[in-house]
This record gives sequence, structure tokens and C-alpha cells, in this order.
Amino acid sequence: MAKVFPFRALMYDPARVGDLQSVVTQPYDKITPAMQTRYYAASPYNLARIIRGKTYPDDSPGNNVYTRARQNFQQWCNESILRPAPRAAFYAYTQRYVVPGSPYAERVRYGFIGAGQLEPYSRRVIFPHERTLSEPKADRLELLDATRAHFGQIFMLYSDPQAAIDRRLAAIAAAPPALRVQDEYETTHSLWVIDDPQDIAYIQANLAEKSLLIADGHHRYETALAFRGKICSAAQAENRSLPENYNRIMMTLINMEGMGLTVLPTHRLVSGIAGFAVPSLLEKLRPHFDAQEFSFLKSDRAEVLSRFREQLRQQGAAAPAIGFYGAGREAYYILRLKVPLNLEEALPEVSERQRALDVVVLHQLILKRGLGISDEAVVRETNIAYVRELEEAIARVDQGLAQACFALNPPPIEQVRDIAFAGETLPQKSTDFYPKLLSGLTIFALDD
Repeated sequence: MAKVFPFRALMYDPARVGDLQSVVTQPYDKITPAMQTRYYAASPYNLARIIRGKTYPDDSPGNNVYTRARQNFQQWCNESILRPAPRAAFYAYTQRYVVPGSPYAERVRYGFIGAGQLEPYSRRVIFPHERTLSEPKADRLELLDATRAHFGQIFMLYSDPQAAIDRRLAAIAAAPPALRVQDEYETTHSLWVIDDPQDIAYIQANLAEKSLLIADGHHRYETALAFRGKICSAAQAENRSLPENYNRIMMTLINMEGMGLTVLPTHRLVSGIAGFAVPSLLEKLRPHFDAQEFSFLKSDRAEVLSRFREQLRQQGAAAPAIGFYGAGREAYYILRLKVPLNLEEALPEVSERQRALDVVVLHQLILKRGLGISDEAVVRETNIAYVRELEEAIARVDQGLAQACFALNPPPIEQVRDIAFAGETLPQKSTDFYPKLLSGLTIFALDD
């Protein structure tokens, strides 16, 4: 089923660029304007100049963010800033990191980078778990057309309870790495070249019957599919062939049963709701939810928040549990579905698999029915924003930047897998896989 191939990566030459930390970046969609400015200042060869280039008022069809990306890429290759590997290889990739909010919980995640065969979703080899938006795909398509290269990896998950590939990767990683770099979040990224034919064959054989789940990179994956269709159609019309790389995309493959896999929650901020008030919302939700109050009116707020967070985690392990904090109140709440409650009747339009997820219950019963936020408003992010850290979400409510925040537990990866493999998708930003894969460790040129 899943086909993954070694490839000749383009890699930065440390002798030319110095500290690799100055040239690699977080994935393009995580680069804020402030990060873009910092990356530009770090090095004239920082990858942000290609994957998240700056736009200017005098941009034109002949001089714009995409043409500059192509020029930079070509120049860096010509000047050997980027050098091709001597032979095709896989690349073992580890990330040593600390889970946010848990300063002593260090983990190591094992994976490997390869060139994966592009498959339409209809083939049921590669599965998405999120819907995509047209605007980001149009941007990535322009960049891919201009550069004919993939600069960041699609984050792919596969199931391997026996950890066969992980064990082989761990053995390879016992040697000194080909490169090591620490990112701005203090995650250490290390890479080893896998060019032994036996190691390559072993990895390919252990993946051959597996399906793949896209963790991060849905927009880039669908862009690559669209680009292949466009380019292959043109080539067929002109009776010419294309390199096999046009049928592939660079991906990092990680075992979803691996000990290093971390999924963080993404909390929701709500604003712009006419007539919003905590008591009226709680009353409106009463037919479906019981509300447990954690008041800090006469108690230490930090202690109450700690207790609230722990109770949310514990209660969410057994059934959907949603944290709630609204402007004008001095209490946190945990919203739990009433028992008994027939969710099949309450959510007939939602599959049984999805009814067990906090994020689905939140979007369907609270955001949509309780607050009147439509699916379209969620897509446009009209009334909703997303925050990783609960303290930040609460602070925005206190500062008057939002009317309320809803706190979630991360969804179990098994539920995400089962929903995706059933052909269903989750609400936007249901998962936050941490840490992100660095862009620029390896580059996959289609015309190699």
C-alpha cells in the first residue's frame, strides 16, 4: 500500500551558512510576521526567504514573492549553499523535546524522512483528518510551480505496535548524527543518513502493507496532488516524460504508537457574540450539560486553576468534558454531558465515532447551538480564534480581547486514526502535534 523511496536530498552546507539554526525554520504556516522578520535577520540564506517570502507594494508578475523564491533557490544551488547528497537515502530523524507545561517530561520522537508516493484519497492509502481551505493551497501551488521543490516535510503517521521500524532507527541513531540543530523552542533535531540497501529495504518492507495518516501538511499534500495532475497532463499532451519525483512528496513518517508522539490541546476563544453572558449561556446549555463550578472569588486563583485543569484532564479521560471561562465571572466551569443523554438524538448528523470527541461536542452543541456560530463562521474564523496555552486564553478574556474561552483535552490518537480511516474529518484545529518538523533539514528537488 504505502510506497516510500529514498531520495538525494539537498542540504545546507554548514561551511557556507554557519550555524544551521540560522537557516532552518518552523513550517511555513507557523511563521508569524514577527518570526519572519527574525528569520530574515538571522541569515541571507534563511529558508523563510523561500517558503514565507515578504511581499512589497511594487510587486509585479515579473518580480514577486514566488519569482524571488525561485531566484533564491537557484542561486543557493549554484553557489553550493545547498548541496545534493551523493546518493539516494532515507534520513533518520529524531526530536528530543520537553512537553510544554511539563518541564521534566522529556521525550524523544523517532521518524525518518523519505519521498512518499502521491496517492489520491480515493485510493485509501493516505488519509486526511482535516478539511483544507482554497487560499493556502493556491499560495503553495504558486510556490511549488516556481521552485519545483519541497522544502518542508508532510508529517505522516503509520501504525506499528511492534515498533519494528523504530528499533531499526534507534540502532542507526546510536552513531553520531550527520547534523544536529536546536530550534527556538529548545527542541533538538538530529539527522542520520540511511543509505545502506538492507536498511532501506527493511523500512520499505515494513511499510508496504500500511496506510498513512496525515498529521500535519494537508494543504501541501493536496497542492502536490493538484500540481502533479497539472504537470502530468501537460507532459502527456506534449508526449514527454517527467522525472519520477513528480509522483512523490517529501514526508517524515512517525509511528503513531511510538512513545514520543505528543498531541497538545488547542483551546477556543470566542468573541463578537451579541448579548453574550455567562448565566444565559449556562442556562441555554442546561438540557445537554451539567456545569461544575470552580470559583476563585474567595480562593487563590492559581490553586483553583490548577485544580480545574487536573479535573478537566481526569474527567475528560472517561467522557467528553469541556472547560469554560467567560468574561465577568470569577469562576471556571467544566461542562459534562448529562447522564443519561441520547447523543444519537442530540447529534443525528454526527457519526457515532465523532460523538465521543470533546471537540465535536463543543462545536456542535455549544458553539453552533449555544452561541449561534455557524460552520462558515468557524471556517472564516469570524467569531473564533485558537490558542495552545490555557493561561493565554484566560488572559485574553481578562483583557477584554475575547468573551469566553473553551478549554479542551487533546483527542486520543486512536480516535483520530479511526475517524480518518473511516473517511471522516474533524473540525479545524482539532489536533496539535508537537513539536513541529523543521523545514530546511532536507530539500526534495523534483527535477533532480
